[in-house]
Amino acid sequence: MHASRLSRRAVLAGTAAAAALTGLPSLAGPASAAEPAAAGQAYRWRTAVMGGTGFITGVLFHPSVRGLAYARTDIGGAYRWDDRTASWIPLTDHLGWDDWNLLGVEAMAVDPAYPNRLYLALGTYSQSWAANGAVLRSDDRGATWTRTDLSVKLGANEDGRGTGERLLVDPRDSNVLWLGTRHDGLLKSADRGATWAAATGFPGSPSATGQGVTLLVAAGRTLYAGWGDSDGSTPNLFRTVDGRTWEAVPGRPSGTAAKVPIRAAYDRGTSHLYVTYANAPGPNGQSDGSVHKLCTLNGKWTEVTPVKPGGTTADGSADTFGYGGVAVDARRPGTLVVSTNNRWAAVDTVFRSTDGGRTWTSLKDTAVFDVSETPYLKWGQDKPKFGWWIQALALDPYDSRHIVYGTGATLYGTRDLRNWAPQIRGLEETSVRQLISPPVGEAHLISGNGDIGVMYHESLTASPSRGMASNPVFGSATGLAQAAAKPAYVVRTGWGDNGNGAYSNDGGQTWAPFKAQPSLAKDAPGPIATNADGSVLLWVFVHGDGTKYPAYRSTDNGATWSEVSSFPKGATPVADPADPTLFYAYDTDTGTLLASTDSGRTFTARATGLPSGDPQFELVAAPGRVGDLWLSVKWNGLYRSTDGGASFSKVDSCWASYTLGFGKAADGADYPAVYMVGSTETITAVYRSDDGAKTWVRINDDQHQWGWIGETITGDPRIHGRVYIATNGRGVQYGEPA
Repeated sequence: MHASRLSRRAVLAGTAAAAALTGLPSLAGPASAAEPAAAGQAYRWRTAVMGGTGFITGVLFHPSVRGLAYARTDIGGAYRWDDRTASWIPLTDHLGWDDWNLLGVEAMAVDPAYPNRLYLALGTYSQSWAANGAVLRSDDRGATWTRTDLSVKLGANEDGRGTGERLLVDPRDSNVLWLGTRHDGLLKSADRGATWAAATGFPGSPSATGQGVTLLVAAGRTLYAGWGDSDGSTPNLFRTVDGRTWEAVPGRPSGTAAKVPIRAAYDRGTSHLYVTYANAPGPNGQSDGSVHKLCTLNGKWTEVTPVKPGGTTADGSADTFGYGGVAVDARRPGTLVVSTNNRWAAVDTVFRSTDGGRTWTSLKDTAVFDVSETPYLKWGQDKPKFGWWIQALALDPYDSRHIVYGTGATLYGTRDLRNWAPQIRGLEETSVRQLISPPVGEAHLISGNGDIGVMYHESLTASPSRGMASNPVFGSATGLAQAAAKPAYVVRTGWGDNGNGAYSNDGGQTWAPFKAQPSLAKDAPGPIATNADGSVLLWVFVHGDGTKYPAYRSTDNGATWSEVSSFPKGATPVADPADPTLFYAYDTDTGTLLASTDSGRTFTARATGLPSGDPQFELVAAPGRVGDLWLSVKWNGLYRSTDGGASFSKVDSCWASYTLGFGKAADGADYPAVYMVGSTETITAVYRSDDGAKTWVRINDDQHQWGWIGETITGDPRIHGRVYIATNGRGVQYGEPA
């Protein structure tokens, strides 16, 4: 998206402009996959509306059913379009803690002959530390699934995630499926995805670092496979007419502009196969590309590139880009659309042709946007831009004027080729990092997020009317804090081009930048804390490569800063919610709790010998109490201190705790409700305790798990039972007793 520096999600696959790159949760330890839930409290779960915010990597209209479509994302699962409600229905929220790597959807496929059948190829990363991929198959449009675990890895959040589709139902036999992988060649299933084996005769040579098969498409009864590991002169498009023998397609385009086949679409009316190309798989890194069509009747290739990359924009910038999506009009032979990709200087566009690619019209030139439903898409400017990272592009087979395309933040749609609006309801792909539920004010939630900064949620059922926090605009938020005794005062930090810290005196509705900031802030903005009365700020700095720096302190609202040498480098500062002179820090490198009794000037060690070695260990302070600290240390369990960290005792009611938060106490209870993502028996789930963690009740269920949810959790201080959960790709999930 619009981040200016690498976010935690951008570890492997892309630039700081990444739309949805996932953080890498450390899941070592004995946590097991979710089992049938023990008796718990029934909850109603909903998604706090932001409106997309992530990279839509694929959209697929069903060719045989009007109004039926599917979308895939790189870290947030798959969705089905409900034409009746004009919204997307999530299909993979049932994937649990141990299956977090399956929330990235590498590819999807439908069967034109059996409208209820749907197939998903899942797997976010292909590195050695990631689990193998899986294929889900459904006979009821994704309402229920049958799963087959693969022996290979997929990479839905790696470079090349916008290519495809890499999964295909054979048009000659609905029992036969094909799956293109990155590092293991082409796979084939003869039993609808129940079992898989390497396809015989396929000429591509897999490599541990390559792209492998980038696309699969049927042109009549002939299958075509794109190959992403060509150097531009070797074959990169193969075909088979019998499903057994493959050959390189003769006469194919060559050169840098046709190095990697990105997407393909077949026009049955004219018997032409259209292919988009780029010099890199994308979505980032592309600087050249082209569009070609193949007449499948005579084998003739024709270049139909709308605009060749390499020109110069009005301001003198190089107009470099590749080509991404392509879709044909099932109702009008010779009509098609293609998209540019990674075109930053002149901004990406969608080109439309009605004469088989001989002439083109840029739809951007006449586009009128209405983003009133998702105001954040203005990115702090007067109006939104057409888009970026456009690789998902689809044309409704039942409506020639209904086009949708995905960007790094949303899915835009038009029904008249001129007026565009987000077609995104129900689809949420935010990676959430911080949550605050204020005790007073209009908003019950303020969120800090990857790529879209901080949002003030005056409503949970509509995208925040103010959009992302501005003055300044951040990409990814790195810190968010509220003064416990002065809730109107909120501070935030993050990646930005015009400052990395800001404060609010109206509870997070409007912001002003810090008047000054340490020089470290631009390249290593980290978490921030404010003491109970908002008079002191502690700001920590951590570089994207993991390098830790000293913390800095301000007593004048960010006008001046001084180094705190005794603060443990890289630790997250925690303010005591009741005493403004107290701060705490947990040094995860050494397993030491440090405290400050002089408003953050100096820190001294208190408890030692605590679990160490994992930067995701988390310290939180119970609201309204002095020195009441809780320590979540993953599979090491949960610890509590009631003496400001001088000593800790282990809580024996759970054996694993990944993140912990507090909410309004139950009627008659003398302690806030405690919410936890952790394990009390054999499953990792979401729990609530109304008796100070003596006992727990599970409050999520097996259909609401959302993969990895270990970042942060908080209850609502005004509504008992309401809880907000940060997910890594499914936004903020909030639940209330049913």
